[in-house]
Amino acid sequence: MTKLGTHLIIDAWQVPADLLNDPERIRHALLEGIAAGEATLIDLCVHQFSPHGVTATATLAESHIAIHTWPELGYFAADLFFCGSGKPEEALKILKTALKAKQIRVQEITRGFPASSEIEQHLENSLYQTVA
Repeated sequence: MTKLGTHLIIDAWQVPADLLNDPERIRHALLEGIAAGEATLIDLCVHQFSPHGVTATATLAESHIAIHTWPELGYFAADLFFCGSGKPEEALKILKTALKAKQIRVQEITRGFPASSEIEQHLENSLYQTVA
């Protein structure tokens, strides 16, 4: 596989509700995380829901970061996708520390496309299945 980027999918629990419901804290954590991850910010949108919860999305030159919070559950979900030489794990460290998450699960996906030999094999298999 030719790697194009790293995609981290995060679930975090046991997070203080006041931090999860603070749009400015989340904005600041994203900005710090973007810098730590050596990414380039294009746009940042932070929205506070009523009565509680925050969603923030950062469009990056290298892809994106999104975070969705459920203060009433002490939970947030985040998605960090960095292409190229960006460091999403560094951005994640900042988010975890800033929001004081006590429990976290990270799923890492390597994003990209198969090597040319894998593509050729896939095409041959697809053609065979279509004809058969």
